[in-house]
This record gives sequence, C-alpha cells and structure tokens, in this order.
Amino acid sequence: MKIIILGAGQVGSTAAHHLAKEEANDLTVVDLDLNLLRNLQSRLDIRTVHGHASHPETLRKAGIEDAEMVVAVTDSDETNMVACQVAWTLHQTPIKIARVRAVEYLAVAQDMFTANPSEDKSRNAIPVDFVISPEQLVTDHIKRLIQYPGALQVLDFAGGRVRLVGVKVSPDGLLCGQKLRTLREHIPHVDSRVAAIYRRGSGIVPEGDTVIEDGDEVFFIAARRDIRVVMSELRRLESTVRRIVIAGGGNIGLRLAQELEGTNNVKLIERSRDRARQISEILQRTVVLNADAADQDLLEEEGIENTDVFCAVTNTEEANILSAMLAKRLGARKALALISRTSYVDLVEEGSIDVAISPQQITISALLAYVRRGDVVAVHSLRRGAAEAIEAIAHGDSENSKVVGRSIEEVPLPPGVTIGAIVRGEEVLMAHHDLVVESNDHIIMFVTDRSRIPDVEKLFEVGITFT
Repeated sequence: MKIIILGAGQVGSTAAHHLAKEEANDLTVVDLDLNLLRNLQSRLDIRTVHGHASHPETLRKAGIEDAEMVVAVTDSDETNMVACQVAWTLHQTPIKIARVRAVEYLAVAQDMFTANPSEDKSRNAIPVDFVISPEQLVTDHIKRLIQYPGALQVLDFAGGRVRLVGVKVSPDGLLCGQKLRTLREHIPHVDSRVAAIYRRGSGIVPEGDTVIEDGDEVFFIAARRDIRVVMSELRRLESTVRRIVIAGGGNIGLRLAQELEGTNNVKLIERSRDRARQISEILQRTVVLNADAADQDLLEEEGIENTDVFCAVTNTEEANILSAMLAKRLGARKALALISRTSYVDLVEEGSIDVAISPQQITISALLAYVRRGDVVAVHSLRRGAAEAIEAIAHGDSENSKVVGRSIEEVPLPPGVTIGAIVRGEEVLMAHHDLVVESNDHIIMFVTDRSRIPDVEKLFEVGITFT
C-alpha cells in the first residue's frame, strides 16, 4: 500500500517505524523539520519530503496522485484537516486519516467530517474517513486498566463483547505453578482461551502442558462478563479502585478526570496556576491542586498511602516517571505513567511503576485497522509492536473462502498465528478445534510473528475459486 504520512513527530515517526517493517508498504513522510526527516531516513527505508503538509505542491512531491492512504498527524488540527481536503479534492485519495485533538472539533465531528463526500448531505463536510484523537484513545485505555486492576492491557473486540487482557502472573494466582490445562478444571463454567505467554521477554506457544510461572505475562481472550473470573486464576483479584490521583491537567488529565469523577474520588495535581484555575472551573467533583506532583510533602499531606491508582499524565515523561515512582514508594497501590520513549518502557516496568502507557502504540493500533487489507475491523499493537491482535470478518462460502465452512483446525493459519475466539452475532465462541467458521463471523486472532500479517490478510480475501 502506498501511504503518505504527514508529520514526523512522535505519532508520525512511530507509525513510520511500524509500517516500514512491512514489505508491502511504500512509505513517504512529510514534515517541515529537516532534522526529523534526516533521522527517520537514516534508520528506515522510506522517502521523505520537506514542506508544508497541506500545500498541494508538497503533496504532489510526496506522490499523492497514486497514494492509497494519507495519514495527517501533524501538531496542527487545521493543517491535518486541510491536507485531507486537498488530497480528496485534487486527487480523490481513497483513505484519509486526520489527527484531531481539540475537543471543540471532536464535539461536532459527526457533522464536520464525512467518508462519503459525494453524497448531497455531505458535500460541505471535510472529507476525512477516520478521525484519530490520541488523547481520547489514551483516556479510554487508562479507564479500562482502572476497571480491571492488575491488568497490563485491556483490548476491546466486537464492540466490547470480547476482550483480550494481558496479566502478569503473581505467586498468589491459583494457576501459578500449574499446567495450563488445569484452567478449565478450576473454572469449568467459564470459556476462555490463552492466546500467548511471554516469559522473560520471549514468547511461548501456550499448550496444555505449559506450566505457568510467577512473572509470566499471559494474554487471554474471554467474554467481557468473564474477565474478572479468569484474572483471579492468574493473580489475586484486587479490590475495586476508588481513590485516584491524576498528575497533570493537560488534555488527557482533564478528560480522565471528567470521565472518572462521577464514580471515583478524584484529585488532580497541576503545576500551572492558570491551567489549574481553568480546569477547576470545568470539573464538577474533582479536587484540583495547584502544585508539583513530585513534591513528597504534598503527596503525604493528600494521603497518597490510601490512593488506589496514581496516574502520571503530564506532558513530560521524566516528570511522569519520577512522580509515579515517588507515589509508589510512598504507598500508592498502583502507579501508571505516560511514557513516549520505547527505550524507557522496559526500564520502568522492571522497577516500581506498574504500567507504562505508550500513547504512540495506542494510536498506531487505531491506524492499523485501515492499513490492513481484507475486512479487518480492529487491530491492537501488543508488546510495543512485537505482536498484534486482529479482528477480521469472514466472508463468502466454502467455495471461494479459505476460512468459511472450515473448522478451526482446518484453517491454514500461518506459523505464529492463533485464533482465540469467534463472535457470531451476540454469541461469543472460544476457538476450539472443531468449531466451524461461518460467513460474517468476527474472528479474533493473535499474531506473534508480524512478518506473517500479509498471509493473514490473504486468508480473508474472497476469490472466485480456491484450489
């Protein structure tokens, strides 16, 4: 796929690194910062174009005439929207994705943007097929982690009916030290599937005789209603989160407080006096403190030892790391930190911080659903991009599909790919070997070897005949 990425900042560069690894992609990155472009080109096999992202001539130099997708992720919402408009008006670019951060735009997104600019009612709308709001994606991600204390990742599929959850096994987990097959004996009335196990950074193929060890990262799939039951097998189930402290009153901190203050006791610490005053007028029940989140005296005064979750989401990752480590040392039950640099993530998660949240990896997951071929409706990047979880819809019949009409064991899955579950209408079915795939089934797969993704895409293409 020929893709043009507009913006070489954190989101754009992460997308470039991720997509450039796939041979099927022809990538061009546009930016005004020559240093950013040189840095990318020195490490990746991509083209770069220096210029303003929304200017027609810049887009022409980038090859917009025959591009299949434009991903506008500059720091300017307006530039991103205009670039999509230019791409469609002058070149009818098929897929246009825009990063939009301002809440004012997002509040009227349904009226502002359209994926069908040819329709009469949409002629005056901005032609954007998919709007990405990294701040909202990160907020939703953190909310799910708070909903399931002890989880490393919580990912939705099939409209939330199925979830893929990553959990680090603890010694008090009932399954720790036992074979994986005993999971069904422990919870016979709950159907779940372990999709992958990571031990000391390396992937292990989950089999019935695999012994679960302390510290293993286990990714399992289950119906939404059964998540807590399965989690309790892997680690002691933690009590419901009630008291939350948020460090940072930026876009993410404000949104998180707004969505949590109705059900939780929330305090927000913001260093800027003007910003603290501004958000205190917006929030209804959150206590807003104008202070430094890394101030030990302040944290002790505010009862940090009684805090269930300390969430550091300032604009500076060093401040997030320091404040989260301090809060954890002072007694916070769980510490989360927003960290952009991949090199920092492994370091902090080996220390006192429970979960490092990567906004780039969360955002790239949203992008991947549009890059993947076939009827792929959801993609989640896992393990800092080392693996993917994919939801694809099966179409056709046994004559023209490699999937439909076949049992799970008959589907020619590439190495490193496993099917975890199938969603059929409102029914969630775990992927047992004799389950037969039907047309319109939503199939959820775990891909540990990303080089096999093109093979997965071909698997779901419908042809005239297959032999």
